[in-house]
Amino acid sequence: MITDFRDFCTWAYVIIDDLYQQLAPFYLHSRPGPHVAFCSDSELITMAFVGECRGWDQETVLLSSWRDYADLFPVLPERTRFNRRRRNLMQLINLMRQTILPCLDVAADSQAAIDSLPLPVMGFHLVPHSRNDWGAYGAAYGKVSSKKQTIYGYKLHLLVTLGGIILDFELAPANADDRYIGLEILEQHPGLQVLGDKGYISQPIADHLQKHYQVELKTLPKRNQKQQVTAQERQLHNHFRQIVETVNGQLAEQFNIEQNYAHSLWGLCSRIYTKLTAHTLCIYLKRLLGEPDFLQIKHLAFPQA
Repeated sequence: MITDFRDFCTWAYVIIDDLYQQLAPFYLHSRPGPHVAFCSDSELITMAFVGECRGWDQETVLLSSWRDYADLFPVLPERTRFNRRRRNLMQLINLMRQTILPCLDVAADSQAAIDSLPLPVMGFHLVPHSRNDWGAYGAAYGKVSSKKQTIYGYKLHLLVTLGGIILDFELAPANADDRYIGLEILEQHPGLQVLGDKGYISQPIADHLQKHYQVELKTLPKRNQKQQVTAQERQLHNHFRQIVETVNGQLAEQFNIEQNYAHSLWGLCSRIYTKLTAHTLCIYLKRLLGEPDFLQIKHLAFPQA
């Protein structure tokens, strides 16, 4: 059982270090930069993961907060080095998430839901005078119909099992057509039954997925379409789609995924990988400890400690 914050950190470190030892032989030969002995990669990744669970998603806040736990991590890297090392480790961090997934038996879950989250990278008033490279890396203006707003940045498309596990994701420009991003994701997951919102409506794409990948993409028709579903079918569809709304809420409220502090695409990607892997790790911990309500992950990080 996890009884306090230090227990949570210990469990997280043991799991992360075990994954790191498995994956490092396949990764370290291509890792940029020297190996750092005084603060190991496992320690740095653990600090990043736990920090995301606690809401310490700015490097200055994270490193300042960890100074109160010198018994857990006695040597802290400086902010710029922490940021650089996390970027260098982001592919390994994503590999950790992918390695945990089979342990959660996602192969047995043949049903999922797909949705997107807005990821603005800067305010409208800053874009015309900005000297950054966001535009060169695909950032664009795009509408978020669910929130009735327009953003400048990206959308994060998530494929979530009905058990609440993030199965796959794709970062796309905010103006990209949801239907084609959904197609790119679902082609990688044959045999699924997937619930999508109105942004993913496309009969040709649904037919293509069914014919070539045995993926059944179900979306509710728009009000102006001739073919409608019964009130019971609509209610059932919305009921099961609530799981992806729950996961979106966790990522937005607990992991602050919609708040961007990065100054480059690579910084943004490293943060996304860390947040999504931390979410998966929390679910793995809940199942490992035999607690059935694995969606309620917030208390694991003991923010009141």
